[in-house]
Amino acid sequence: MCDPVDAASRVGIVRALYERKVLQTEENTMTKTKSAGDLPARTKEMIQFRDSGIHGMGGFALRKIRKGTALIEYVGEKITKAEAALRIAADNPFVFILDDETDLDGNVDWNPARFLNHSCEPNAVAEIFDDQIWIMAQRTIQPGEEITFNYSYDLENYEEHLCLCGAAKCVGYMVAEEFFPQVRASAPQAARV
Repeated sequence: MCDPVDAASRVGIVRALYERKVLQTEENTMTKTKSAGDLPARTKEMIQFRDSGIHGMGGFALRKIRKGTALIEYVGEKITKAEAALRIAADNPFVFILDDETDLDGNVDWNPARFLNHSCEPNAVAEIFDDQIWIMAQRTIQPGEEITFNYSYDLENYEEHLCLCGAAKCVGYMVAEEFFPQVRASAPQAARV
């Protein structure tokens, strides 16, 4: 006889299976595309990429998007940690940690998700599902609203990553939310937005 699984574990297992099923449905599946103009139909219905008031280009909601919706997959070249270190040292800002051994370089033409901007008060979050990075709505996003997520940089050289998000709680730098108190305490007042 198997040991009973406690309620919390059961809920976690069910949630993981549900999320995996949701991401595998035809409606939510995002495929690797050859160029930003070749977006999957569902993404084209939700997101428009255009000039952003935050920085360069950004992604904007074309319609109301519900919390929990898979917005777009962050795709790219899977690389080793050693290769990632070299690319980051060469000022590639699109490298995403995938797991303990592999990173993902999103600096490829077929990755429009690389244009999504950072915010200290984001409306989306990056989540990893089975070796894929998905940008998910973490709250309801209104039509015309820029889709943002927290890049979650650590404190190493954080002064090099100024934030221009303009959010009410902006800390002035693109760091993970867990580091906000430290940055607020140590950052010069002039650098804060």
